[in-house]
Amino acid sequence: MNDTVTAVRAAEPAEAVTAPVVDVVVPVYNEEVDLGPCVRRLHAFLTLNFPFTARITIADNASTDNTLEVARQLADQMDGVRVVHLDRKGRGRALREVWQASDAQVVAYMDVDLSTDLNALLPLVAPLVSGHSDVAIGTRLSSSSRVVRGPKREIISRCYNLILRASLQAKFSDAQCGFKAMRGDVAKLVLPLVEDGEWFFDTELLVLAERIGLRIHEVPVDWIDDPDSRVDIIDTARKDLLGVWRVGRALTTGRLPINELRAAIGREPLVEGVPLGMVGQLVRFGIVGVTSTLAYLLLYVLLQGVMGAQAANFLALLVTAIGNTAANRAFTFGVRGSNQAVSHHFQGLLIFGVGLALTSGSLYTLHHWAPDAAVHLELLVLVIANLVATLLRFVGLRWVFRNAGRHPVPEAVR
Repeated sequence: MNDTVTAVRAAEPAEAVTAPVVDVVVPVYNEEVDLGPCVRRLHAFLTLNFPFTARITIADNASTDNTLEVARQLADQMDGVRVVHLDRKGRGRALREVWQASDAQVVAYMDVDLSTDLNALLPLVAPLVSGHSDVAIGTRLSSSSRVVRGPKREIISRCYNLILRASLQAKFSDAQCGFKAMRGDVAKLVLPLVEDGEWFFDTELLVLAERIGLRIHEVPVDWIDDPDSRVDIIDTARKDLLGVWRVGRALTTGRLPINELRAAIGREPLVEGVPLGMVGQLVRFGIVGVTSTLAYLLLYVLLQGVMGAQAANFLALLVTAIGNTAANRAFTFGVRGSNQAVSHHFQGLLIFGVGLALTSGSLYTLHHWAPDAAVHLELLVLVIANLVATLLRFVGLRWVFRNAGRHPVPEAVR
């Protein structure tokens, strides 16, 4: 990052400076009117009602009014308040800079309008402090949330989250709620990969967190929308959709080092010998296998009368084996992009040889004992042989893709 960042801390003896448990960041841009009441209310809550040591960091996003001066006055007047100034706008940019540099165990943020009830702060950060969860988000879309906002924003929010579920397979319920927290050590590993510096920052961070295997804790919140919000909804929606396309493409091509981050953060198998995601892989492999088998049988029936049983078996199995390897590579084992694709398909053809030996041997045996066997009997024998070949193929493909998807890891992740 090339942003210029200036930190201003309220004067205090060096020996009194200790890392807080929670660092609450309030990103602001031209908020000279609302900043004072927000920080005073938040500071009073943290002092009187919060069980953990906490710091408030005002992240000024290149304000052009008196926001920075107001922030500095607040830092001078109250302990545990500091100011970070950035020369460029962008909420995501501010959060990335402050969170990465923070020495707190948990980093959090909330919007300056304090739309979220502060009583949700402890449920938000407690699972992170305990180590049970890695990321925590407030959600306005839970059935137990109490939300006051107009129908236009409600519809846009729900449609956006439906888009995320359909396009990026997101499981979290509310991407854009301005009330989130993250373990500090995890933030330092993940944030270097988050490219967006504006409103899509939250979504990109959460999608990466899910793909890496981080545990995301959701807290239903009470939310009163700020009627004076200056967010340009149309421009934000356009940039969000572009962000969805960019992240989806990066995941599809394998450009993001998901496997390396998963290993660095410790999301490897809990029990040796029980591979991570084994159940999901079996389900996806089964779907591909059923589709491949149906395609194989259809091709065999079409070709058998033209070129004979053995030749039809060879060609049908070859065509479907190539498609099977490609489908399992992307769908079952999540390997994207062209890296090692030729090697994977070559090894897939070796596994195809095993299947060919089983099916051809079965046909040879059938015709040896029943030379005039009907086509439906040939299909029955081939289905049984294919079941055995499928089990061997799954084991073989797990070996082929055992180290697939590995990419160089950014220095900040190492």
